[in-house]
Amino acid sequence: MSTLTLTIVVVFVIGYLFIALESFTKVNKAAVALLMFVACWTIYMFDPGNFPIGISPDDIASTASSAIEGHLGSTATTLFFLMGAMTIVETVDQYGGFNFVRDMMKTKSKRALLWRITILTFFLSAILDNMTTAIVMVMILRKLISDRNDRLIYASLIIIAANSGGAFSPIGDVTTIMLWNKGLITAAGVIKELFIPSLVSVVVPAYLLSLHLKGEVAAKADFGTATVAANFSDGQRKTVFWLGVGGLIFVPIFKSITHLPPFVGILLVLGVLWTATEMFYRHLPEHDEKGGTHKRIASIISRIDMSTILFFLGILMAVACLQEIGVLASLGKGLNTTFDGNHYLVTGLIGVLSSIVDNVPLVAGCMGMYPMAEVGDMAQDGIFWQLLAYCAGVGGSMLIIGSAAGVVVMGLEKITFVWYMKRVSWIAFIGYVLGILAYWVEKSVIGL
Repeated sequence: MSTLTLTIVVVFVIGYLFIALESFTKVNKAAVALLMFVACWTIYMFDPGNFPIGISPDDIASTASSAIEGHLGSTATTLFFLMGAMTIVETVDQYGGFNFVRDMMKTKSKRALLWRITILTFFLSAILDNMTTAIVMVMILRKLISDRNDRLIYASLIIIAANSGGAFSPIGDVTTIMLWNKGLITAAGVIKELFIPSLVSVVVPAYLLSLHLKGEVAAKADFGTATVAANFSDGQRKTVFWLGVGGLIFVPIFKSITHLPPFVGILLVLGVLWTATEMFYRHLPEHDEKGGTHKRIASIISRIDMSTILFFLGILMAVACLQEIGVLASLGKGLNTTFDGNHYLVTGLIGVLSSIVDNVPLVAGCMGMYPMAEVGDMAQDGIFWQLLAYCAGVGGSMLIIGSAAGVVVMGLEKITFVWYMKRVSWIAFIGYVLGILAYWVEKSVIGL
């Protein structure tokens, strides 16, 4: 490893520590992430070891720019997906679309509410992706819980349940989609063999977190029913709901039909929903139309939390630099050598790493390092690939920045890194390990 390459790693670690210590430094994590992104790639530009011998300065600049643009393209798909999903969910909520879900979840018992949130999040994230599910559930949670301390516990469980639910579905997480599209796992195989481990990984943390909740839910005066919704008929409000939520469910179907990236489907749904709501406004009286201007999608988009988007940009691009210099691939190879091919230990540690850095490049690195075999643990639906799907998905729950769901909830609810690590990380780790144990029992004891 060259000196400049080592410098990139050090810069990343320092930036990561500043993000982790945001509550102490009082510096917004988005600012740190952007500085980390720029610093890593700037150092990369001046490291001769990253380029062929004899290449000219102009060619170096061109090669580096191409690398950045390539990673930026893949990062942008995540950012556009996030912006589209946040806008769709907020629009549905503004029109009262989630009122019936909130009504279904209303209960006086704090613990009963926790289990309802857990179950709904777990299964919803298997249909949608975990990031979209986290957005939906946090929006609903805000309408139900006024006490911030309680809401942080519920929000933390949303992260765990969303990641666990996404792990047993071929469309529930970016990493499972990658493995599924590559033919390394099948839909039937991953659902059959990862459902129980994923369920264990969320039920145990839910029980442990429920011990922190006692008493009844305090009544909240404002349940957030959109005032504009009163100006529309029940049929129009239901149309907004089904276009939004039904559209989110349609995104994986659209992807499987067209083979286009998921963000294209999200933008399609946003465009249809936007057009429909604008058509509804045309039939409103002029004073109602003007009064609801701030509820229109054009206004909702302008209120998106850009600091969360920029934080996502900085983190993903900094990790992309680590991927470009081969650090992540080296880590994967080192794990395989150190543990003599023990798939449970290798994938287990990859899951732990996925809570520190983004799981997408980790899984991509593993897919490149380990070719699929005809038979055995590395075959289609083999132990290695299924464990990789579970560990990379569920492992992200151990730190709040370890998954897309965690980053979204961190931004929406302003949960600090340190608070989550002190109160939730160890609980998520217990669920993670017990899920791996459940998978081992399935394979070695039951013989599935």
